[in-house]
Amino acid sequence: MKKILFLAALCISLVGCKSTRTGATRNLDVRFLDDYVIPQDLEVQGTKVGGLSGIDYHEGAFYLVCDHPGNPRFYKADIQLSGESIDTVTFSEVIRLKTSHPKLKNEHLDLEGIRYIPQDSSFILSSEGSINNLQDPAVFTVTSEGEFLDKFILPEYFKAISDREPRNNGMFEGLAEAFDKKGYWAAMELPLKADGPKPKLIRTKSPVRITYFDKETQQATMQFPYRLEPIAKIPWLYFAVNGVTDILEYAPNKFLVLERGFAAGHGSKGNTVRIFDVDATLATNTLDKTNLRVNFYNPAKKELIYDFKWAKNFLTEEIIDNIEGMTFGPTLPNGNKSLILISDNNFNSLGRQLNQVILMEINLKN
Repeated sequence: MKKILFLAALCISLVGCKSTRTGATRNLDVRFLDDYVIPQDLEVQGTKVGGLSGIDYHEGAFYLVCDHPGNPRFYKADIQLSGESIDTVTFSEVIRLKTSHPKLKNEHLDLEGIRYIPQDSSFILSSEGSINNLQDPAVFTVTSEGEFLDKFILPEYFKAISDREPRNNGMFEGLAEAFDKKGYWAAMELPLKADGPKPKLIRTKSPVRITYFDKETQQATMQFPYRLEPIAKIPWLYFAVNGVTDILEYAPNKFLVLERGFAAGHGSKGNTVRIFDVDATLATNTLDKTNLRVNFYNPAKKELIYDFKWAKNFLTEEIIDNIEGMTFGPTLPNGNKSLILISDNNFNSLGRQLNQVILMEINLKN
């Protein structure tokens, strides 16, 4: 009887764990604290706030990039915290990219990632381009006024005309400053067709390339493969996807990787959003490998640290939306760092979606 009661108690504790705000690995803990929904009709300096696909933080200011190719821009905002809650979110400035520059004039700027460069108050941005229209993805820098500065040099297999076949709307989505401050990591959303299939309901070998670009040379110098999770929900309509939407390096070769999945036919419940604790220490450098279907490689190790279905009961509308951006934020009252995430509402072109800000607490154990 004691054994039966013990097992019952254990089952209850395990189920309970999945309904709490906290997730953990041996390296760190994360805890959901709050969410905040930005009004869907908010306008700032003649632009509608939406399509927020990347976020960064520096000295009290947040910067959010918008993925509207017709009017490429990013915003400066203030996200005020009150204890463990989000008090207000206010947008103070819109910075439009000066697309008249020859290096930007013919680009399809589907902006997905943003990081602030404190040395000269500039920004590094990532763009998925438009593979179907033979327009390359890009990683490039602009001034705080949106003037083009320089562009990073891409390996040939990332270019739209490559026979490695990059996927349309599946290129550079995540962007992170390297822990060593000497470069940046750019993460693909989906695999090159030559490397593997898109994720399916069954587990597949679907590796995306996460590439390190050196700040000084602006060239790619190393890369590791990261395998995507399967589709988490059965799509009742024709469309389903799962890919990387953002990354952060929190220690040498240690990353937080954000995966966002969507399965059509579930209405507002179609998103699956998970954060993984990733160790690339022993991962193969695949920079010079042109076909990951046939080349042997060792992928980065990954461990689930948080699935946002665990926070469902704590969300404002019990909806986790299309989360695409992630940044370390200000220090919380208890001394731990905050983790701030942002959703891309697709300008409500696919039905009602949220401009959702997520606040989490992160505690590094080492």
